[in-house]
Amino acid sequence: MVGECQQSLFEIQQEDEASLAPLLRPRLNQLAAHNILIGGSSWKYEGWLKQIYSPSRYQNRGRFSKKLFEETCLREYAQTFPTVCGDFAFYQFPSEAFWQRLFTQVPATFQFAFKVPEQITCRAFPQIPRYGAQAGLTNHTFLDALLLQDAFLRPLEPYRDQTAALIFEFGYSPMPAEDFLELLAPFLARLPNGFRYAVEIRNPDYLIPQYFALLSDHNVAHVYNSWTRMPSLQEQIAIPDSRTADFLVTRALLRPGRPYKEAVRAFSPYSEIRDPNPEVRAALREIVEISRTERRTSFLYVNNRLEGNSPGTIVHITDDD
Repeated sequence: MVGECQQSLFEIQQEDEASLAPLLRPRLNQLAAHNILIGGSSWKYEGWLKQIYSPSRYQNRGRFSKKLFEETCLREYAQTFPTVCGDFAFYQFPSEAFWQRLFTQVPATFQFAFKVPEQITCRAFPQIPRYGAQAGLTNHTFLDALLLQDAFLRPLEPYRDQTAALIFEFGYSPMPAEDFLELLAPFLARLPNGFRYAVEIRNPDYLIPQYFALLSDHNVAHVYNSWTRMPSLQEQIAIPDSRTADFLVTRALLRPGRPYKEAVRAFSPYSEIRDPNPEVRAALREIVEISRTERRTSFLYVNNRLEGNSPGTIVHITDDD
């Protein structure tokens, strides 16, 4: 079955420059009609040319323009996908002007999920060059609800209806689960109404009943995430009470056990599936079915670094055959 799907996908890519877009569009529209929205993690991938993107749109003086592509390809992305996860927000507090430019590129029905800036979710800045003088230092704005509201939520407020969810991503930490939850509880209690919130953790030892109970108390979703150190999606789905909100958020990021840098080296420029993952595909289909059965709004995001090509993965998980 998988071999046949891969062969048909290859043939479509050879024959049609808009290979995956016309295949995906009706499937994703049908799912979106049931409040099940599927998209990628970001969208600026030249490896998706001739799959999602039409090369002719990004020509300048007869040549491909990377600048034109990166500035405008979101419009074409939104013609196929109903949602996307904006990982970029993890690294900055976007300005009001930035939000305005972003949202004017998509239709009113399009939904963005955003990772909340790391100034809110990072307890100590990692010892890596991009943090400069802050590397290794304690972050004094960790779980600062007032900073979140003033610097992030207020500028985003005009686009609340197009914001699928705001994701608090907490990287792996040596902090015991009980200490983490003690800090998280008052923060969640201070979150203003109006947005959907979700928590993504990278500590398997945090997946305890108290964690799920805390999220449930505030209608905050646990992000089902496929990541290097996390249990499989199937294992997370099977945890009692893991559906902590009236909506679901899923991020299929990496094969468990595979480091991020290894995936980048193996899969870039993300133009084809290089490592099919039947287990993750089955889990994503299960989440779609749970969403249908329980009538929960659901947002699923598939990363290129899972199998090598996010649109191709989405073709397979939406294939009725």
